[in-house]
Amino acid sequence: MIKDFGAGLALLLRGFQLVFSSPKRVLVGAVPAVITAALMITGWVLLFTNIESIADWLTGFADSWSETLRDVVEVAVGISVIAVVLGLSVLLFTAITIMIGGPFYEYIAEEVEDELGGVPGAEQVGWWRGFAVGLRSTLLLVGTSILFAIPLFVCGFIPFIGQTVVPVLAVCINGYLLGIELTGIPFTRRGKSFKERRRVLATRRSMVLGFAVPAYLLCLIPLAAIIVIPAAMAGGTVLSHRLLSGDRTTT
Repeated sequence: MIKDFGAGLALLLRGFQLVFSSPKRVLVGAVPAVITAALMITGWVLLFTNIESIADWLTGFADSWSETLRDVVEVAVGISVIAVVLGLSVLLFTAITIMIGGPFYEYIAEEVEDELGGVPGAEQVGWWRGFAVGLRSTLLLVGTSILFAIPLFVCGFIPFIGQTVVPVLAVCINGYLLGIELTGIPFTRRGKSFKERRRVLATRRSMVLGFAVPAYLLCLIPLAAIIVIPAAMAGGTVLSHRLLSGDRTTT
């Protein structure tokens, strides 16, 4: 498990090396990420400017409580809402970026796999097909993330556990879901379905976590996703190539 996690981290680092070894790949990968960043920043500004009203609406049940207790609950709910939205925003950022920049990332995936020996009979994904596949997987993955986010949101109010265990679980869950997103194009180029992608990735879950969790954490840094996503896409392509070729090594 530890070796697999380390191997996943190495794949992410290799993704950075593959992308930044070519200025063209950096530019191609950054264009859709910059567009998505502008959209996400707008959404975050709207959230922060209205978080007080949102927290007040969500804590309507506490209107009859004492002012001090009501304020504490509102602050806790506001922080929890921001934490949940932050977790989802990384998945949404990646999903929207991939849907917008399908041809851009297909170009990166194709170049990376050519360096790894190529994919005989690879299918051309194209923008419309990539958008449709990306939209479907996004709805499924975000839906899954929300299902996990609800109990984690509630557990966040448990003393100590809510401040230690819950954040770690949230990062691991959202990181793994991000890993599923980042491997979409190489699997689609081989004609693999979303269900097959999940099944294959589940065979090396620790490796996927080692690759995706650091990528997820890096994407939490403001604007870092603009350079992280292209590198993570390249790393996800190498990960997919390894798993689909039956490579069981941990190096």
